Amino acid sequence: MKSVGSKQNRRTFLKYAAGAAVAAPFTGARLAKAQTRTVLVNSWGGVLTESEDIAFFKPFTKETGIQVKAVTPVSYAKWKAQVTSGQYEWDITTINQAQWSRAEQEGLVEPIDWSIIDKSKMWPGAVYANGIGFTSLSTNLAYRKDKFPNGGPKNWADFWDVKKFPGNRSLYSGEPVVALLAALMADGVPKDKLYPLDLNRAFKKLDEIKPHIKVFWSQGTQSQQLIRDGEVDMMAIWNARATDLQKQGHPIELVWDGNMSVITNIGVAKGSPNVKAAWEYIKSALQPEHLAAYAKLLPYGPLNPESFKYIPEEIAKNLPTYPANLAIGVKVDPVWGAENNAKLDERYAQWLAS
Repeated sequence: MKSVGSKQNRRTFLKYAAGAAVAAPFTGARLAKAQTRTVLVNSWGGVLTESEDIAFFKPFTKETGIQVKAVTPVSYAKWKAQVTSGQYEWDITTINQAQWSRAEQEGLVEPIDWSIIDKSKMWPGAVYANGIGFTSLSTNLAYRKDKFPNGGPKNWADFWDVKKFPGNRSLYSGEPVVALLAALMADGVPKDKLYPLDLNRAFKKLDEIKPHIKVFWSQGTQSQQLIRDGEVDMMAIWNARATDLQKQGHPIELVWDGNMSVITNIGVAKGSPNVKAAWEYIKSALQPEHLAAYAKLLPYGPLNPESFKYIPEEIAKNLPTYPANLAIGVKVDPVWGAENNAKLDERYAQWLAS
C-alpha cells in the first residue's frame, strides 16, 4: 500500500493542519555536536510530506536546531544503491514491514541505537527487523451510500454476493495479498486462520468475482475517481483515500470489518553519515504527541498506543490502529510476505491477464 498522494483535497489539509502541529517537549539532549546540521528523510511527497513537516520536522528542528530535509520519492532500489555505493541521498526512511524485512536481510538497515531510543518506552511489537513500528494504513471495503440507501455490504462475503448487492466493483491490481485475503474471508476462513494463505482456494474464490470487477485500479487517485464519480458502487480502497472523500462530502461508507492493515517501519539506512542525528529524529517522531499530530492531518494509524490520548474520538475511529478497528481487522503478515510475495506477484499478474 502506498501513501495518499499529492492530489488530496488541499482545503481539507489546510483545515486540519491549522491546529495539528504539537511541539512536545523533546527529552533527548540537544545535538550540539551532531555530524551535520541536516537530517535527510526519505518521504513519499505531496500532502504526506507536508504533514510530516508539520508533525515531525518542525518540532524536531525547534528542539535541536537540526534542519530536516525531505527527499522524495520513496524507492527501495535507491536505498540499496546508496548503501552499496556509499553515496547517500537520505538517512531515514519509512516502508512497509515486508520490504523492511527484505532490507534487513540484505544488510541495508542500521541497527537500532539503544543509547538514544529508550527501550522502556517501546510498546509490545514495536521493534521489527532493526526498525520501529511507525504508522499503519489499511485497505477496506467501501461503498456508495446513495447506491445502497437501505444499507450496503458489511463484509467481504457481502462484496462477493452479487445478487444481494448488485453493482459494479473494483479491486486493487497492485497488491495480490490484499485481494487474496479478501477472497479467503469471503469464503468463510476465520481471520485468525488466514495464514499461511491457501492460494488455490483464494484464486478459486477470486475467479467467482472476476466477471463482476469493472476495473482493477492501480493508483490511489484512480481509486478515488472510480467511486467518487459513481463508476463503481463498491471497492477495496485505502482507508486514507476513502476518508479523504468523506471529508470532501462524498457519500462514501467505510467498512472496518475485515480491514487489512500494513505496518510501516521507520529506521536508518546502513552506514548513514548522520546516524546519531537520525536516531534522535526518530526518537522525537515516536513521541505520542507527534504521532497524534500526524494522525490529525492524515488518517494513518499511530503505532504508539499512547498517541490516542491526544486524538479526538471522531478522528480516532477512522484510524486502522483504533482498538475497535484492530479487533475486527487483519494484519498483513510481513514474514509470509517477504518469503512469498515474488512468486505471488507473478501468479496474480497471470491471473489478471487471463
